[in-house]
Amino acid sequence: MPTTATSTPAAPALQGGMGARPHAGGTTFRVWAPAATAVALVGPFNDWNATTHPLRLETEGYWAADFADLGPGAEYKFHLTTPHGELTKNDPYAREVTNSAGNSLVFDPDFDWEDDQFQMPAWNELVVYELHVGTFYRPDPERPGTFYDVIEKLDYLRELGINAIEIMPATEFPGSLSWGYNPAHPFAIETDYGGPTGFMEFIKQAHRRGIAVILDVVYNHFGPGDLDLWQFDGWQEDGGGGIYFYNDWRAETPWGHNRPDYGREAVRRYICDNALMWLEDYRVDGLRCDAIAHIRNVNGTTDPDHDLPDGWSLMKWINEEVRAKMPWKIMIAEDLLGNEYITRTPEEGGQGFSTQWDARFVYPIRDALTTPDDADRSMAAVAEAVGYCYNHEAFQRVVYTESHDEVANGKARVPEEIMPGEAASWFPKKRSTLGAALVLTVPGIPMIFQGQPMLADGSFSDDLPLDWARGDEHAGLVRLYRDLIALRRNFAGHTRGLLGQHVEVHHINEEDKVLAFIRRDQGGPGDTTVVLCNFADRAHENYRLGLPRQGRWRVRFNSDWAGYDQEFGNYESVDCQAETGIYDDQPFHGTFGLAPYSVLIISQEA
Repeated sequence: MPTTATSTPAAPALQGGMGARPHAGGTTFRVWAPAATAVALVGPFNDWNATTHPLRLETEGYWAADFADLGPGAEYKFHLTTPHGELTKNDPYAREVTNSAGNSLVFDPDFDWEDDQFQMPAWNELVVYELHVGTFYRPDPERPGTFYDVIEKLDYLRELGINAIEIMPATEFPGSLSWGYNPAHPFAIETDYGGPTGFMEFIKQAHRRGIAVILDVVYNHFGPGDLDLWQFDGWQEDGGGGIYFYNDWRAETPWGHNRPDYGREAVRRYICDNALMWLEDYRVDGLRCDAIAHIRNVNGTTDPDHDLPDGWSLMKWINEEVRAKMPWKIMIAEDLLGNEYITRTPEEGGQGFSTQWDARFVYPIRDALTTPDDADRSMAAVAEAVGYCYNHEAFQRVVYTESHDEVANGKARVPEEIMPGEAASWFPKKRSTLGAALVLTVPGIPMIFQGQPMLADGSFSDDLPLDWARGDEHAGLVRLYRDLIALRRNFAGHTRGLLGQHVEVHHINEEDKVLAFIRRDQGGPGDTTVVLCNFADRAHENYRLGLPRQGRWRVRFNSDWAGYDQEFGNYESVDCQAETGIYDDQPFHGTFGLAPYSVLIISQEA
């Protein structure tokens, strides 16, 4: 008697992408483990039994399966059967973990962005504030600060004039205290900061206030702690890190033997996927890529014998992907070797970054600010720092006097460097605000570090939160920064030149330690802006200065105003009528009162 065949239900269609991809009918899991002979999903849902949820081999070492019984919130790991033993590993693409040494979680990417239609400000209008989530605002001394805590201070940043926040790395790291440059789970947001949902909420709230969010990412090394990527599927050579890492001399970094293998296609895709995830799924407005000199060279130098061409091409590829898909998002390099090819376009042989942190500014300017004796300051060095640019493009550099690196690692805040233990005294206040005025008036994208406007002292540490009481103690200095930022962003319409491409250092006085420069966009009243800086402890009642145009020149900013600090001299500096006569190679000139260690910002009515 003929029998009727029974059909086997079709396997659910697998979702694309790596890691855990939830959908209406369950979750697709996919992992790269080329040395594994079998892969299964384990977790509390199956009592960690490796026989109930097997994955199937696809091609080139990728394993995948779809499970209808698992959805968002499920804890899981991959169980790998390998020639080197049985391994249980976290998902390399996990977007959320219980903790750095815990389990992966299926993350639900659905998030109510509400009315978020944020548009990135033009890059020449950016004023960046770098902060560390764990210490920026920590109302509960028993735990690090969170994204929700930062949200409470967003109005402070908006009122200061900040329109971009740069977050130090917030991917999952071991423990609860870290700078963040030791990523254990590169795709997961730090649990103690509020996890991925907290990060999304923070971005949404920043966008509502007109503030862009830039995330610091670390691709020069992974780990070293709680690093399940290490020897992920058991394979390794010479004791190296296995499939995700170089397994020879190219693996060595200042942070361990843990440099990713930029030549492996799956690792290149892993890093590119990571960059695009932040920009697309989290709506981050840009990335700051940490220590890329160590991605393109083993020693982070210009020594060609230790170059990593695959590292160079990887970052170039990522920048090309970003430019093709989201050209308004900013890609910032930390290279610090003064290499203009970092920000040159790929078509011109460059790596394609939008801009880069500029060592040619921070080192000579900090030196000028912290040198004890006025006679030892070099105005020529300051002038070179003011006028430098990469590829004839003013905004291909980020300028600053304080960053996380410059206020730690044996260094301190600028006021602390000037007078250790007496950062709130006259000399540190005067010279550090002179530096702030330079940052906010020279060509480039200005950046300040958390606490800088409130005269934070000492050094940065991940266990020392900002003392927000200093904001009240130094409310005048906070106003000084607010006024400078307003001028930098041309709120009143009198200083458009500070947004422009052009700079001319037209006055260098080595004897009196005075320097001045002219900023222009298109030129003319309301545009051309003159910045006059005194780097010495000497006042000038009538300091003569060349001016580019006739007419009346108004003092828009005087850093010696007593409203900024009761110890400041309130030295009189009034508007002047330009006189005909060549001076400083300019067709006109005028005189201004100039206080010690002070800056004047001067322009004409529009």
